[in-house]
Amino acid sequence: MTLVAEEKPSVWYRLSGRSSFQTSLPRRKEQRKFLPEVQGLRAIAVLMVVSYHVWFGRISGGVDVFLLISAFLLTGQFVRKLENGRALELLKYWGHLFKRLLPMIAVTLLGVLLASYLFMPETNWTGILRETWSSLLYYQNWFLASEAVDYYATDHSVASPLQHFWSLSIQGQIFILWPVVFAVAGGVARKFRLRIRPLLIYIFGAIFVVSLAFSIVTTNSQQAFAYFDTRTRLWEFALGSLLALVLPYLDVKRSIRMAMGWVGIVAMLSCGLILQVGQKFPGHMALWPTLAAALIIIAGFTNSSMGVDRFLSWKPLVKLGDSSYALYLMHWPVLVFFLIVSGRENAGLIGGTAIILVSLAAAILATRFIDTPLRRNQWIEKKSRRSLLTIAICIALVATPLGVWQLHIHRQEAAVQAKEQANQAEVLRNYPGALSLHEGFVDEADPDLPLKPALTALNKQWVSLGTACEGAFLPDSSVLQKACGQTKASSNASKTIVILGDSHAEQFSGALIPVAKNNDWQLVSLLLGGCDFGSEESNSGRGADCQEFNKAAMSYVLQLKPDAVFTVATDAIANSSEERLVPGYEDTVKSLVQAGIEVIGLRDNPRFTENKASCVARLGAVGCEFQQSDNLASSNPAEPLNQIKGAHMIDLTDQYCLEGTCKAVAGNILVYLDDNHLTWDYTRTMSSALGERIATATTWKMK
Repeated sequence: MTLVAEEKPSVWYRLSGRSSFQTSLPRRKEQRKFLPEVQGLRAIAVLMVVSYHVWFGRISGGVDVFLLISAFLLTGQFVRKLENGRALELLKYWGHLFKRLLPMIAVTLLGVLLASYLFMPETNWTGILRETWSSLLYYQNWFLASEAVDYYATDHSVASPLQHFWSLSIQGQIFILWPVVFAVAGGVARKFRLRIRPLLIYIFGAIFVVSLAFSIVTTNSQQAFAYFDTRTRLWEFALGSLLALVLPYLDVKRSIRMAMGWVGIVAMLSCGLILQVGQKFPGHMALWPTLAAALIIIAGFTNSSMGVDRFLSWKPLVKLGDSSYALYLMHWPVLVFFLIVSGRENAGLIGGTAIILVSLAAAILATRFIDTPLRRNQWIEKKSRRSLLTIAICIALVATPLGVWQLHIHRQEAAVQAKEQANQAEVLRNYPGALSLHEGFVDEADPDLPLKPALTALNKQWVSLGTACEGAFLPDSSVLQKACGQTKASSNASKTIVILGDSHAEQFSGALIPVAKNNDWQLVSLLLGGCDFGSEESNSGRGADCQEFNKAAMSYVLQLKPDAVFTVATDAIANSSEERLVPGYEDTVKSLVQAGIEVIGLRDNPRFTENKASCVARLGAVGCEFQQSDNLASSNPAEPLNQIKGAHMIDLTDQYCLEGTCKAVAGNILVYLDDNHLTWDYTRTMSSALGERIATATTWKMK
């Protein structure tokens, strides 16, 4: 996973003559051109990553070891150049480096694209294509960081076969940044006649302290984002660089180094078993595996049969280190597609062993027949432009099928949109949605039409009111400003309704928007994914952010004095009939109606433990139907609140369930976009039913 096999761990402080950059500190006596124990350490790290992923479903901390080794080797290479007075030649270095990294990436990405087309549901295609671009162009970590904290991100019920590229992306970014640091440091050292090694120690020491502090703070406040954030990982690279800079001057007794080596290997191997790496890293907890690896590197060559270096220098292990990059690349896609094809949640002992053996064989073959020949090709190495040509070819090999696939999806979606705009009457006939469940409905739809929305366009099914809040509707609270949306402001709106709550209130607003448009209502939304609208005291289980949001939203509503608020009153439990009233909802309703604000509370829709859209892609519409009694309570838990004057509890369950059987597809429209949200296309077709029930409940004059 780190530098490819040609970058053998070698001693970096051998000098021929002195330069102004050298330091006069005493050096360790050992001067070896090759450090097999570091190559073995790399092999152990990749085996940790693979085995923990495949057999234990956990994260090992091995990636953190890789990051440290990357900086350790990179620093040695550049310090050697600086101390020998050689030009860094950054452009040549980057061309040489990425010429060696990209061929294996291209092979992996092409394999993933083919397997995704063959085995993944269409609902995941758009996400896979976006991740392929981000993996190819080294920004996958930022893509995953945004997805990790985005409540509305693509469904994760099927693991991404490219998720592991996040660490490669961070490494690629460091491979660009670190050489620039060396170049700047070299210039400063020359201008002010400073010694380069002490200067670099100060620079990387500062990076270590600042990044570690930032990592600790961000991990505690926003761990899902911090895990993939390059800034929270800089200290791990800085630690590797500091290790490379000071190691030549560390003079530790052999007996102590032997103990350090074994302490390091035991600590490194046990990290993933003791710590929940995926939930606690990379803050201060990531010091565990990185310091463990540092101990092993400091231990170095002990020339003792009892030293850990004897084990790490074992020839098969060192040889495996040559294929560690390819093994890291290939094991995760093999695991993911095995689980998809087999329909299993975990690989198990036998299946996991097979996955590891297949991945290992593929890695060794790819290293031997693709990586090594390209890496050692003298014709390519002779001129820098040939390295750039190799890079361009690798990118083109992936970008071409990727672009063609995306263009095909775009054209399909555009064709459907064009038909909708051309003939609305025909759309209503062919895509009636919820109207198909109404009594007396006669189906006149073309049976050969594709489903709507396209399974590749589900990320466009989140409801939006159109514009951000402005003017009189813009909240004073910074907590609400980014979460506030509105329909176009109208000076003569007959009513103003505020939509409050989470993504389920948002999805049902897809049915409310047509009603509001027909009746000249002004809509304003205050929405926070995963945060039901209830009293802040009773809704403490949703977290501090949710409590703060609800408190600010309540203040906003009481100040605005709208005619009504539109909310979701109940919480459905996935694959369960244990539906309940939103905690604190009754108290909130009473507070609102006492302030003269009416409340429209909708019953929640069913939720599931599987992605219904993916189910339809695999089994078809009928195969994904379910019984209402298995997913909702026998009666609406919010119904008693209708006794409160000004409270109107509305149940739209009959708009997706007919005689106890609930549809995954109704009237040619996909009902669900994931495991718990309705598609916007479908909620639009529920608008007539919602309008009628609001009119009946409120006695408002409506068109």
